[in-house]
Amino acid sequence: MVDKKTLTEEDIKRLFITKAITKAGWADDQIKMEYYFTDGRVIFEGNTHDRQARKRADYVLFDRNNYPIAIIEAKDNKKPVGGGMQQAKEYAEILDIKFAYSSNGDAFLEHDFLTGNEKEIPLEEFPSPKELKERLAASDPLTEVEEGIINTPYYFDAYSYEPRYYQRIAINRAIEVIAKGQQRILIVMATGTGKTYTAFQIIYRLHKSEAKKKILYLADRNILIDQTMTQDFKPFKKIMTKVKDCEIDSAYEIYMALYHQLVGKEGEPDPFEQVQPSFFDLIIVDECHRGSAKDDSAWRKVLEYFSSATQIGMTATPKADEGANNLDYFGEPIYTYSLVQGIRDGFLAPYRVTNCFIDLDLQGYTPQEDELDIYNHPIEQRFYQQKDYGRDISFLKRRVLVAHRITQMLHEIGRMTKTIVFCTDIDEAEAMRSLLTTMNADLCKKDGRYVMRITGDDAVGKKQLDNFIDVDQPYPTVVTTSELLATGVDCKTCGLIVIDKEIGSMTEFKQIIGRGTRLRPDKGKWHLEILDFRNATKKFRDPEFDGLPEPKVTGKKAKPYPPAPQNGGTVSEPHVKYIVEGVPYNITTEIVSVLGEDGKTLRTESIKAFTKKQIRKHYATLDDFIHKWSSVDRKKAIVDELKELNVLVEAVREKNPALADADIFDIICHVAYDQPPLTRRERANNVKKRNYFAKYEGKAREVLEALLEKYAENGIMDFEDVNVLDHAPFDAIGKPQKIMKLFGGIANFEKAVKELEDEIYKNVA
Repeated sequence: MVDKKTLTEEDIKRLFITKAITKAGWADDQIKMEYYFTDGRVIFEGNTHDRQARKRADYVLFDRNNYPIAIIEAKDNKKPVGGGMQQAKEYAEILDIKFAYSSNGDAFLEHDFLTGNEKEIPLEEFPSPKELKERLAASDPLTEVEEGIINTPYYFDAYSYEPRYYQRIAINRAIEVIAKGQQRILIVMATGTGKTYTAFQIIYRLHKSEAKKKILYLADRNILIDQTMTQDFKPFKKIMTKVKDCEIDSAYEIYMALYHQLVGKEGEPDPFEQVQPSFFDLIIVDECHRGSAKDDSAWRKVLEYFSSATQIGMTATPKADEGANNLDYFGEPIYTYSLVQGIRDGFLAPYRVTNCFIDLDLQGYTPQEDELDIYNHPIEQRFYQQKDYGRDISFLKRRVLVAHRITQMLHEIGRMTKTIVFCTDIDEAEAMRSLLTTMNADLCKKDGRYVMRITGDDAVGKKQLDNFIDVDQPYPTVVTTSELLATGVDCKTCGLIVIDKEIGSMTEFKQIIGRGTRLRPDKGKWHLEILDFRNATKKFRDPEFDGLPEPKVTGKKAKPYPPAPQNGGTVSEPHVKYIVEGVPYNITTEIVSVLGEDGKTLRTESIKAFTKKQIRKHYATLDDFIHKWSSVDRKKAIVDELKELNVLVEAVREKNPALADADIFDIICHVAYDQPPLTRRERANNVKKRNYFAKYEGKAREVLEALLEKYAENGIMDFEDVNVLDHAPFDAIGKPQKIMKLFGGIANFEKAVKELEDEIYKNVA
């Protein structure tokens, strides 16, 4: 009889847990082992990037494709049966799974989220798929029609991919509530997390099940419609049409439209009246946050006309403002996947903020009596503040200062970094384009599109928008704008966002930040830089930034949308902006901060101070650290452990040229415990001075000397690389098996390598 206490966790899984599951009737295609469901949070310091460990469940059991029903965490037999339960419950809640199990090979501990109960069950009594499905059905009975809709499979072909866990949850929940008759649905998903793909799968399954036959997809930008039709919605090609020239061709089944295409000009009939109010069964509103009263009215008219249709709002920015409340209209979200969660999971880019405080902005400006601007306009006598800059008054030398700092930032992070500069208005965007062109004349000479303005009034710039968002097109590289690029433009490689405009609402702020939240490591995009001249990024610290906004408290219930403006509104006087030369201005303070390890706050401490704090939090004393360093089989384990604490040792090296050739061990000891560092070469020479190699001869000695040289050149990670013997200079000595024989076999070779490693770190205390 095998002694379970001597078995590894993998042995326990293979010999006991997997057998129990399959014996209970779970088929191979229902069992997914080593189920990874995140990519691992990206951490960075300076220009050094890495990822933390991905989240992984030992087993996830599926009722059918993309419907997980149970999760199991395994432990070795030295731990109790419920040793993995806390982790199983945590993962089950993330993955929206109702049954969680833990096992050490003796039995299973079950947590039932439907009842809150836990119980221990023998290995041979693990529940079958049928039993768990019946328990789920009993908690939430379905009619035959509802079950048919919910059981409709996802779209899948050779080019499609499995949804990420949060997309799956959003899709499944939407299908479930619609099958049960819910008519208004809100899904909140951060920019860059695949709202369009999610919408596609919802539409596909509802259309395939024939629950919804005529479907309208609404957006507010042409580029969003065009991207959607050629990318995620491509499988609908034969049954899909784009509404053009205000004509609705009733022959199609899926309609793509801009909402203003469906609303007529004042005094004219609305194009949507070409069809009956019952024409559409389902309407999906992409980016269902609203900006102006005019836009709100257009949305409202379309949705209210087709009020019998099921309506789904999808947004990254839920609003609770009186008069434009998508929470009030659609109801509470059925699912929310936030920016912070996306960053934690490693699906979205973390960000670094550089706040620039300009003396003019801090002090304000009062013109002298009878002072004129550069066009000889008398400047209105009053106190101007930062919020007025660029709108009521603009300073030429402030513009130059901002353009110079943007250019400097591009030199720091890479001049071909895709960049969006948000300016107060179109005039400011044009002025900034001109200044950035002059300051980057060498690259503009190479390609005139290096800096461009893309605004609503500029046809030439708008024609280049597709090239800007194309990850394979280098130009345009730097674009200036006011509003056009604030929403919906999917530029996956945007690595720098510059804010030099006042941002009033949290919705606008989230949309602007959303332009840079996508990750594209294959294109070198690991994080987002934000250069902020207006302190707009203080909104990161607002609790509303990563949560649902609290509804406005009013004396009466807020209307979902404001009334349409009558008679075109009033005509206002032309706006006057004063242009002032001004004195030279300076950036008095810069504060650089990065997303903290909690995923919410911004930390501003130096990399050295942060690294020291994190290491000492884990290893209180130098002796604690040395003991751990000496006891682990591979030093990479400690480096990986520090990554989970958001510490990148190589980033510390990058910031301090004196540590360029230091051993990882010495960097840690120097930063955390103030120890003088040695270089790798110094450590290697100390081994030679002690004549350690005297007990070896011939080729065996040559191998160890070469390993020590590898360490001196590249560090302990190369030294420990399992494939190190496959490369020069070892391949000239012989194949790995032959090298092992020089030492009398693999065990003796590994012993010799371990002794050499110990010699490298001898007398480290």
